[in-house]
Amino acid sequence: MLKISNSNLRIYSWLLAIAVLLPGFPIQAEGYKFVTQWGGKGNGDGKFDSPVGVAVDKSGNVYVSDSGNNRIQKFDSKWKFLTKWGSRGEDHGQFQRPAGLAVDRSGNLYVLDAGNFRVQKFDPGGKFLETWGKRGNSMGDLGYYDVDPKSVAVDGAGNVYVVDGRIQKFDPHGKFLALWGTFGTFNGNLKHNFVDVKGLAVDGSGNIYADDALIQKFASDTKFLGEWGTTGKGEGQFHLPWGLAVDDAGNLYVADMGNNRIQKLDSHGKFFTSWGSPGRGRGQFHGPYGIAVDHLGNVYVADLGNHLVQKFAPK
Repeated sequence: MLKISNSNLRIYSWLLAIAVLLPGFPIQAEGYKFVTQWGGKGNGDGKFDSPVGVAVDKSGNVYVSDSGNNRIQKFDSKWKFLTKWGSRGEDHGQFQRPAGLAVDRSGNLYVLDAGNFRVQKFDPGGKFLETWGKRGNSMGDLGYYDVDPKSVAVDGAGNVYVVDGRIQKFDPHGKFLALWGTFGTFNGNLKHNFVDVKGLAVDGSGNIYADDALIQKFASDTKFLGEWGTTGKGEGQFHLPWGLAVDDAGNLYVADMGNNRIQKLDSHGKFFTSWGSPGRGRGQFHGPYGIAVDHLGNVYVADLGNHLVQKFAPK
């Protein structure tokens, strides 16, 4: 057995501490491993046509907005198909291009019905509960200057946030509460302007994250808290970021669609790790779109172009 003296151990620890502080020193980052994938293009149970949104409830059930098939599919935590509902149309429980999904603490599912410019709310079994929204530019309307609504998120109090070129806040029954944002290039002297905001997530403290060409963070009272990221391929840079998700620790996950990867950041934009590359193999993406994180830290990605949902776990 190799023995290391106390003096040598102290020297080794000292050198390691110095090395970690040196620029460019390769620190082993937290990684994610591929677990499974399911789907494939089609219209049968468990098949998808352009899956866009994904959400996970507290029991680990996974909901997928199967956009091309105009339906929602539900799977258990072992990826077994449970149920589906929806068809193309404008009636309750019908959809035109269902997009973002969110689940509240009671297990109710909110579906952003993009083509119908509305939010629909269902119980965990798919029973229709209520709906709100219509095409327009006024408060409570969805489709600001004909921009399709893209994402929906729910906070711990059950308030619902919707992106449609701006951010709007509703109570759990669709009563309008607040809005912020308009078109324009954001900088520190302009208030809550967006070029093309897409993704949306809310953390356990009620802070709201939205992605444009970069990530913006707001308090629950809409106060601007910060921004980070630029266009590019480097760490913490993005190209067409889309889906956003926050884990129980407040870390942020970004579906960096144009770079075909997922990036993980802390709540202040510090880069942790990334994974993925263009392709059709396991752990590769062809347009990662929606993203969700469960209470165990597993990450689910709606892989639009590959017509799959992929699951990853922390190593």
